[in-house]
Formats: sequence, C-alpha cells, structure tokens
Amino acid sequence: MKKDKRLKKFEPLFFLIIFFLIFGALGSEMGVPNMLNTLMNTSYSLLIETCFYIMAITVLSGALGKILVEFGVVGVLEKLLRPLMKPLWNLPGVAALGGVLTFLSDNPAILTLANDKNFSKYFKKYQLISITNFGTAFGMGLVVMVFMAGRGFAMSAVVGLVSAFIGSIISTRIAQKLILKARPEFGEGVVPEDNGSMEANEVEAAKEEGTFLRILNSLLDGGKSGVELGMAIIPGVLIISTFVMMFTFGPGENGYTGAAYEGIALLPALAEKVDFLFDWLFGFTHPELVAFPMTSLGAVGAALGLVPKLQASGFVDANAIAVFTAMGMCWSGYLSTHTAMLDSLGYRELTSKAIIAHTIGGLCAGVIAHWLFVLFSLL
Repeated sequence: MKKDKRLKKFEPLFFLIIFFLIFGALGSEMGVPNMLNTLMNTSYSLLIETCFYIMAITVLSGALGKILVEFGVVGVLEKLLRPLMKPLWNLPGVAALGGVLTFLSDNPAILTLANDKNFSKYFKKYQLISITNFGTAFGMGLVVMVFMAGRGFAMSAVVGLVSAFIGSIISTRIAQKLILKARPEFGEGVVPEDNGSMEANEVEAAKEEGTFLRILNSLLDGGKSGVELGMAIIPGVLIISTFVMMFTFGPGENGYTGAAYEGIALLPALAEKVDFLFDWLFGFTHPELVAFPMTSLGAVGAALGLVPKLQASGFVDANAIAVFTAMGMCWSGYLSTHTAMLDSLGYRELTSKAIIAHTIGGLCAGVIAHWLFVLFSLL
C-alpha cells in the first residue's frame, strides 16, 4: 500500500513527461499552429465522412438485429450453432446465443447473458469466464462486415469472418487453459444438460402483438440502439484515430499546412524496421497498414475510421481488408473492454489471462486471413 501511494505521487510527473513527448514530437516536426489545425481538421473530417457513415450502418444493422431477435431467427441460428460449441470452443450450447448477439451488437452484450442465471447455470466457472473471450471475438461483427463490403471488398470480408471464427476458438481455448492452470477448482462441478433456448427468448418470441406492430417496434427500437452505438463510437474514432493518423501519415504535397491527415509518419518508420515480418505474417505491402490492428486493440470503430484514408492513399488491397476484418472483429477493442467485463463477472484477477489469450487469438486470426486469402487467390 505504501509503495502504491509513493507511485501515485509521481503520476502527475509521468503524465506530463508522456504528454510533452507526444505533443513535443508532433509540434517540433509540424510546427505548433499546423499541429493544432491538423488535429481539428482531421477530427472534423472523421466526424463528417466516417462517424456518420458508421452510425448509418449501426442504425440499419441494429434494426436488422432486433427484428431477427423478434421473429426467432436468432433462436434458429443458436440451434444450428449449438452442436459446434462443445467440440470447438468447449462451451455449452447456449453460448452460441452470446456469439450471435455480440455479432449483431457489441462486446458488452455478452454480459447481459452471463449475469442471467438461466444462462450461466449451464457453465462451469472457467467456461463462464472464458465467454468474455468468445463474445469479444464477434463484437461489432455485422458492422465490420457491412463496412468492409461497402468499401467494395465483400469477399475479403467473408475470408476475414472465417478467420475471426478460428481466432475465437484459439482465444477461448487458451483462456480456458490459463484459467484452469491458475484456478484448478474452477473446473469442478457438473454442467446441467443443455435442453434448449433460454426462457427469456421464449417469452420474447411469445409476444402477442400484431405482426405489423412487432415489425415497426423492432425496427425503431433496433435503430435507436444503433444510434446509441454510433454515438458511443464517435469519441474513439475522433480521439484515437486522429492521433494514430498523425503518427501514420506524413506531410502533404506542399509540406505542413495544417490540413487534415498530415503527420510525422512515425509508425511506418518503426514498422519498416520489421517490414519483412508484417509482410510474411499478414501480407501487408505498406507499413502504414499496421495502424489498423494497433487501433483495433482499443476500439474497432476507431480502426474503421482509418480505412477510407488508407484506401484513398492506395495502401489498401483485398488481402489487407481480409486481415483487417479478421483482426478488427476478433480483437474489437478488447483492451478497453476485457477489464470491465471480467470485473462485472467478479473475476478481475484473471483479466491478464484473458488478455494474453485474446492477443494470441487475434494475431492468429490475422495470419490465417492472409494465408486463406493467398490460398483462394491460387484457386
């Protein structure tokens, strides 16, 4: 405790050092007025050209997701996926519902299920903890898929989806092994037999409203949730993407003018040192592409904000989109959500295990996406 208190005394100093290092590097290269103008112009451009586009997608996908739930399509998908859960993820069949819901919405959707006794009673403790890895691997999946398809890379998005699927298996299995190694007692107990969908879904499907009213309410409620998700994405896109871009792109044709998307190109310079590694693992032909997976660690919505500029600069190809989709969907901002999710479940001390497993799973998803794309290109 005394050590922690001493460290806290130095927090302001550490913060100021980091603050001045970041802005000092940008300001010394670009000039302070240009740096400030670029910050504002990049954020504004991202808000108008990217955030509202992503929000439109979340509204439509939210409406689609809600109507799929309302009319039992999600229940059918759950039943189709249920036989795969035990052999692939070592999870009970009802976990399939968590994967479908996070795919249609975002990572935290898994928590509403995990905290429901009708859902959690099917799990052993280590399985319930590992569901954070499983659910996160599909977070915002529909949004990512639609966004990439909208950029003209539908087939690459499908390859990325398959790769994220495999990455989720790797992440979940590794998490389970690490959890059992740390807490062997979490593997004890018998899991009750899975005998169908959850009661909550059956009640939802049994609504007696008229069909037209159910459709209308589902579309509007789903669209409203999409607006909320789109609004939640905006801070990450504007803050994270702006700084990532300023460390990714260089000066404009006329040098530093304070225009949007100018920067000091630090990330590509660092990536070039190990360019051969990214080329072999992910097939990245430009070091600037490293910015997407790095941003996905914190927020996949922010990472999506990088794609239009990367594409306009001629850096993006079909292989890169496949890798982006796989890593973006599999990671989907797990560094910013895993701690809160495990804390909500009451297992904060196991956060490091889950994060290590998911880091490996996301990297594997990206590598698999690249080599799957290479394989399909040869056919």
